[in-house]
Amino acid sequence: MIRHTPFHPRTSEANQTGLWSHWSGYLAADRYQMADKFEYFAIRNSAGVFDTSPLYKYRFTGRDAERYLAGVLTRDIRKCRPGQAQYTVWCDDEGWVLEDGVVLRLSGDEFLLTAARPNLAYFSDLAAGYSVSVDDVSEEYGALAVQGPVSREVLAELAPEIGSLGFFRLGPAKIGKIPVTVSRTGYTGDLGYEIWVDADRAVEVWDRLFEVAQPRGVIPVGQTALLIARIEAGLVLIDVDFHSARYAWNDDQRVTPIELGMGWMLRRLDEDDRAFIGRRAIEREIEEKSSRWKTVGVVVDWQDWARTHNDRGLITPKDHTPQHGSMMLYDGDLAQVGYVPSFVFSPLLQRHIGIARVRPDHAAGGTRLGLEVNIDHRYAVVDSEVSPLPFFDPERKTA
Repeated sequence: MIRHTPFHPRTSEANQTGLWSHWSGYLAADRYQMADKFEYFAIRNSAGVFDTSPLYKYRFTGRDAERYLAGVLTRDIRKCRPGQAQYTVWCDDEGWVLEDGVVLRLSGDEFLLTAARPNLAYFSDLAAGYSVSVDDVSEEYGALAVQGPVSREVLAELAPEIGSLGFFRLGPAKIGKIPVTVSRTGYTGDLGYEIWVDADRAVEVWDRLFEVAQPRGVIPVGQTALLIARIEAGLVLIDVDFHSARYAWNDDQRVTPIELGMGWMLRRLDEDDRAFIGRRAIEREIEEKSSRWKTVGVVVDWQDWARTHNDRGLITPKDHTPQHGSMMLYDGDLAQVGYVPSFVFSPLLQRHIGIARVRPDHAAGGTRLGLEVNIDHRYAVVDSEVSPLPFFDPERKTA
């Protein structure tokens, strides 16, 4: 059965295209407007509103909630104080990534964790011996991401306390008379917030939000616009940039946090006394320098891209629809040294960019690599250059 999010009465009215995808059993709009680039530029120039309700949401409560999560999550949850949020991953015993998500610490002994895939049985099985309750509250909340440079202005008009909310901070507020929790988080790499509201009050929040937001050019945005923005921001996507080790057939389908570009979560591991799942394997990887990959950005040489297509009698394509797959990367001897699972023509940067996984000896910024593309059913190799991530990182995101 296909389910509807708490905001569906409004998202269905706003969807002019009738284009929907399935997300965790829910209908999710691909785009509302005829041009998804229009929605993308709303995110970068004004703000876009994205319905994130299909995310799985797990509540952890009890006197051992922090101790329990400290042993499950790879990043040290003890450093996340009440009123703060934390992006994290969790791994298996071999140090392979199972999934990523954001934790909201609502109080000393209450946490809300979002995930893209179902994890209730996994978390519940690990809770034995702890004084902690693990509850799936996915259907209890509607969630809206308000992302873009005017997002603070809009939300501060609705609830002034939001205006002073710091990056990856959260707090209670009221939109109209409706109690909500607002976190300064998102998936666009821009200034942005997420609103968490009881499902039965979701439509009221939508209506009040757009009373203030619509005059400022804020519009609902679908998945395509969001996926363009997340590649620019260098944010990874499950089942594209990595796969859960739980469902992988072999190690080629698995990845470690360090290989995925999450090594920054583990920089002070020598000061961390937790025995979290996967720790020993991660320590061995660090000590032996055995990482197979590094996650980096690649930027295509626009002149070579144009030449390669023009030589075939083609107008140079600039398709801003994200491509998800495996575009091979080669060194100067045409030996494969990596691949690009996420690729797009950035409307803002006006360049073809991708999130790539390459061998560590080819990961230095400025390294020239050949990107394999398919042109008229034939393979060609175009010049590209390794670039640090993110591609887009405005000061307003954290200011």
